[in-house]
Amino acid sequence: MARKEVAPQETKGKSIAQSRELLNPFLSFRRDLDRLMDDFFGGFDLRPFSSRPDTFVPHVDVVDTDKEIKVSAELPGMDDKDIEVTLTAETLTIKGEKKEVKEEKGKDYFRSERSYGSFIRTIPLPETIETDNVTASFEKGVLVVKLPKTPQALTGTRKIPVKAD
Repeated sequence: MARKEVAPQETKGKSIAQSRELLNPFLSFRRDLDRLMDDFFGGFDLRPFSSRPDTFVPHVDVVDTDKEIKVSAELPGMDDKDIEVTLTAETLTIKGEKKEVKEEKGKDYFRSERSYGSFIRTIPLPETIETDNVTASFEKGVLVVKLPKTPQALTGTRKIPVKAD
């Protein structure tokens, strides 16, 4: 009895993924389209925006020094009235909504673009914060929250020597 090959000859010696692409032209088309989109949008910095158009994710830096914890959030194009900062015993929460309206009027046209994005960032905190002395300032699109440490936290830190074998 003669043996009949099930797979076409061009799939011999190929990986399963490569064989699928040869058998299904839509997979190859999708790969090429994905590569084209990555090449086109690769030069644009879209990091602050997630895949949902109504979400804005600000960059946040947390610096822990001997005397305080300093939280900086980049909020370009926002006003202080659009930002809400709340503090609990365990967390610092920064939330807000970014609204931007651009209008351009010409002799024969009117162009209007609107973009909205809300965000919420929650940062866990140690229990060693003086919650009554926390300050927040907003200048040139940067929110800075300073969380001073308690006296117990300041005296409770000690350096541990590291020994090599």
